[in-house]
Amino acid sequence: MTTDDLTGTREVVVTQARSHTERGILRRWAETEHPGAAVVGLGANGEVPSALGEALHGDDTLIVPARVAWVTPEPGDTGAVRKLTGLATTAVMRMAWSPLHPSMARHRPDAARVVAGEAATVSELVSRFVSQESGRPGSNGFTRFVARQAVLACDRAERRILGDRYKVPRRMVEQITSSARFPQLVDRLTRETGTPAAEVEQRLESCLTEMAAVQSPPAIDVFRAMMGPMHSKAWDVQVDESGLEHLRELNKEHALVFLPSHRSYADPLLFAEVLHDRNFPRNHVLGGNNLSFWPMGSLGRRAGIVFIRRSFGGDTVYKAAMQEYLGHLLAKRFNLEWYIEGGRSRTGKLRKPRIGLLRYLVSALEERPELDAVLVPVSIVYDQLHEVGAMAAEQRGGQKKAEGLGWLFGYFRDQRRHIGTARVRFAEPFSLRRALTEAGEGRAQLEKVAFRVCAGINRVTPATATSLATFALLWAHDRALTLQQVREVVAPLADYLEARGIPVPVAELRTRHGLRMTLDRLAEAGVVTIYEGGTEPVFAVSSGRHHVAAFYRNGALHHLVNRAMLELALLRVGDAQEGEDLVEVAWRELARLRDLLKFEFFFSTRREFREEVIGELDLVDPDWRTRAANPADVRGALRQAPLLVAPGVLRSFLDAQLVVADRLLALGEDAMSEEKAFLEDCLGVGRQMLLQQRLDRADSVSRELYATAVRQADNRELLGGEDDAAAAPLRERRAAWLAEVTAVIDDLGRLGELQRARLEVVLGSGEAPTAAGAAPATSVVPPAGARQRAEGDTGVAS
Repeated sequence: MTTDDLTGTREVVVTQARSHTERGILRRWAETEHPGAAVVGLGANGEVPSALGEALHGDDTLIVPARVAWVTPEPGDTGAVRKLTGLATTAVMRMAWSPLHPSMARHRPDAARVVAGEAATVSELVSRFVSQESGRPGSNGFTRFVARQAVLACDRAERRILGDRYKVPRRMVEQITSSARFPQLVDRLTRETGTPAAEVEQRLESCLTEMAAVQSPPAIDVFRAMMGPMHSKAWDVQVDESGLEHLRELNKEHALVFLPSHRSYADPLLFAEVLHDRNFPRNHVLGGNNLSFWPMGSLGRRAGIVFIRRSFGGDTVYKAAMQEYLGHLLAKRFNLEWYIEGGRSRTGKLRKPRIGLLRYLVSALEERPELDAVLVPVSIVYDQLHEVGAMAAEQRGGQKKAEGLGWLFGYFRDQRRHIGTARVRFAEPFSLRRALTEAGEGRAQLEKVAFRVCAGINRVTPATATSLATFALLWAHDRALTLQQVREVVAPLADYLEARGIPVPVAELRTRHGLRMTLDRLAEAGVVTIYEGGTEPVFAVSSGRHHVAAFYRNGALHHLVNRAMLELALLRVGDAQEGEDLVEVAWRELARLRDLLKFEFFFSTRREFREEVIGELDLVDPDWRTRAANPADVRGALRQAPLLVAPGVLRSFLDAQLVVADRLLALGEDAMSEEKAFLEDCLGVGRQMLLQQRLDRADSVSRELYATAVRQADNRELLGGEDDAAAAPLRERRAAWLAEVTAVIDDLGRLGELQRARLEVVLGSGEAPTAAGAAPATSVVPPAGARQRAEGDTGVAS
């Protein structure tokens, strides 16, 4: 095909032929279905011809992918010989071995069926390319992208005709109970529990029957059809295709254990569809039996969901059944999936991992030394979630609604509206056995492995346009911003993340149209208010929706936390006295902050952390190595940094610790009696402190943040109790924690003043700041420490 042949073409048929016969079939089909269209064939081994790049001109040019699928009707019940012959013919047809194509076309012309993938215009493909790969239209990369999209579109179309490949477990309970291992397990449990062997055997079989998934292709298809509305209309899906192909190779030798982040009820459904569309075997998904109500329970179990009890701490037989079942699945190389956080995130960032299932998996491996499992951290992140409002209400003190048929109907209803994109990315997989060895012996071994999973998830989680837009609006507090002002705040954030190599949605952040669409979608969800009664539209977080906005913002905070801590450390270095070792001051402050935030964020090893901090310093001040360090230079670096993120990243979490520390100090020397009642007290006092402007932002009034702060207090032995053997009195130690948190909040207030002064410049109503920590004339809020002193409050900082 020549360039002249393509001139003026409005349709291009991209074919994928494996033989001369198929090329002829596709050419005749194109002449009939798309007369006048140019036909460009992809190479048999995946080569991308130059003609395809030449064809990609004109935004309205329609790209139509097509290939040949060889199909036959399923054999009917017409006798054993005829049925076997039909099955063999079907198998040969579906394998579509190219030397047989001429004979197949002559004898069964109806078996050669052209499947056309979903067509797309060049402009639509450009938009996908820029969004998914941040690439440049017109490049060789774009041509290869179009070729991949054509192949994927035909794959999807072909699977609708040929059906999916399934790896279906059969009679799992029977296999386990008839194995040579089972009598030994019964004998061990009989000795451990003192229960008769017959009763132990019966209970084991009952537990296995209760949890074992019984997959069947028809049930999977029905389940997909029924559950599809829970995700198919709400989101477009972008997938890390190269990461998945790497996993496909690993899966040939090892069972994979997928450990995704958990944001939505739709996570397992959406992820199952991602794997299904790419011919991955269906996972065995371990989930709580709170979702096993009809029809989810009976149908889900037949579609691969393993419903397990929410709590079985004292049931030795159930634990043994779980361990044996997991080991059997690994031995048969069935893939597993569960959500390591143990429940959906209520704050938008990863929760502390729960290691119960991981412990059973490790025990199963210990009994099967020939086996290993490959752990796969998976990030699933959404532009928006319909259910986030309900989760935010729980953080403000509301009660979680019980799942049931009515709940399911409401969820289906909400999911009918399209709300953006879901992104699925895979972190580097790793051997569980090797990870256990590297973690070393001891009580913290499994926690280290689980934290490695969470760190992997965070590493590959992209920053969405929603997360950065809500960051900007929350940063401005209740002040409305114009579209240009939002862009001015978001731009340095996007620049910083791109400098770190973190993917950001270029089309949605770098253009006015893309950013406006993001804000409009947030407005449709009620998160953002748009006022259009003046000279131009202005945007602000809607009243009472700060927790929802914070949920989206928090999805990007793990990329910013090291930068935020470095800013605080540099502020302290800028305050250093003459003669102090500035490097020692910085690392001491970073170690203190890391300890203060270790239950909120997942940090790398201390060696890796030092390297990450030095990398951050290179971005803050590229010339720091070439001059002698002194406090004035550090203050200058802070003044000249293009953005300061610490107040926006850390203030909510420190405010939550402040409330918990205050309420513990109010107990004096008394122990915290009951956590639920204590958290309710924190919620009430937190609301009061917010109304008094002693807290900086509404999203810090959060049950989950207070629960995490209680874990911090417990780690510092501040909850009290009979086993409290610390040297200093409990009240004194509680007061020390409160003072430490207050000091950090004061530092955040100083950085906040500097950043707010910059915001005033963006808003066109102020002058550039002159010194870190100095209160500019245009300041909207007084420094935190000054406000505290003015109020005469001695127990709680602003």
